[in-house]
Formats: sequence, structure tokens, C-alpha cells
Amino acid sequence: MAPIQIALVDDHRLFRSGIASLISEFKGYQVLFEAGNGEELTNKLTPKVKPDIILLDINMPIMDGTETARWLRKNYPDIHIIILSMFGDAEKVLEMVKMGVKGYLLKDAEPHEFEQALQKVSQGEVYYPEFVTRHIINSFNHKPELIKLNSRELEFLKLAATELTYKEIADTMCISARTVDGYRDQLFEKLQIKSRVGLVLYAIKNKLIEL
Repeated sequence: MAPIQIALVDDHRLFRSGIASLISEFKGYQVLFEAGNGEELTNKLTPKVKPDIILLDINMPIMDGTETARWLRKNYPDIHIIILSMFGDAEKVLEMVKMGVKGYLLKDAEPHEFEQALQKVSQGEVYYPEFVTRHIINSFNHKPELIKLNSRELEFLKLAATELTYKEIADTMCISARTVDGYRDQLFEKLQIKSRVGLVLYAIKNKLIEL
């Protein structure tokens, strides 16, 4: 089986070297390329040269991790992102979770945590350590800002929180796929959310769905 391709994006060369060395010890993974910031990553990425997972730092010059994650969601949504950062504060973590990152690790994490994160994310799951889930749970305790949604937007939001694809949601609501895209984009703008994960978090936070 072909190895899982990894790209490292961090402005500290020594740190990248250490992570690349660690990955070489894990079976089934291979570093495809490295980049010192988001702009360098965008120049190296092509439809043919594309990793399965990007390990992304947040604090970088020229194009930081937040801007890079936003660009990746728009241009390469099928690439999984794992954040590797020194920042564990709630605001930064929740911003990245809403953007749909699949994993979040602090740079002082243990090697076995790192390997576990790669395994889970490469299998299509998410890897959020305890401090991340704690931030998410705490965010639910804050009084939500009430934003008025119409009945069709609410219906779409509840369906978006299921495992249905957007096409299946369109069929369920008896509307076209283009109309579903319209509802999604309306909610992204209205709720200031950038991903489907963010929609699900909003629905849970506002008790529109139950876990």
C-alpha cells in the first residue's frame, strides 16, 4: 500500500527536520515536501503534487497558519490539516476547529500522541486532545448570540449536522444541489462560520440538535 503523504509547514527549519525524522520512524508515512510558510506551500501544491495530510504551524511570517488553512479549505478541501502549534488558547483552537482542521497538537506533545493523530486523521477521523475538547465544551456554556434563521435554513442546518452528503440533503429537502449550496453559503455568512464542522458546532451550541 502506498504511504500516506505528509507536508510540513513551519518556519523553524530545525523543528521541521525533527518532525521529518520522527515521521520516518512511523510505518506507512512519507514526507512529500516541506515549506517555511503558507505562501511557500501554495507555490508547491499542485493537483499532482498534493499531500494527504498537512502539518501546519499557526505563527509564521508572510502567510500564517490561519490564512493558510482558509486558503486550503477553499482550494484543496480534501487535504486533511493537523495543527502543530505552541498556541493552546481557546480562541485560536476554536477558530481552527471551526475552519475544519482534523487534528490539533501542541509542539511539546509526546511522539505517541503525534503518531495517533496521524493514524486517526489518515483514516478520516479527527484527533482533538483533551485541552481542545475542553475548549469546545466551555464554548457551549457561553450564552449564544441569537441569530434569526428561517425555517428552511434551520432544516438545512439540522441536516448538515448529520452524515448526509450535500446531494442527499438536496434530495431530502426536495431542492436542487445549487439551492443547497445557497443555503450553506448564506449560513456561512450569517453565522460567520467557514466549514461544515462549524455549522455542526453552532447547531449543538444552540441546542438545535442533540448529541
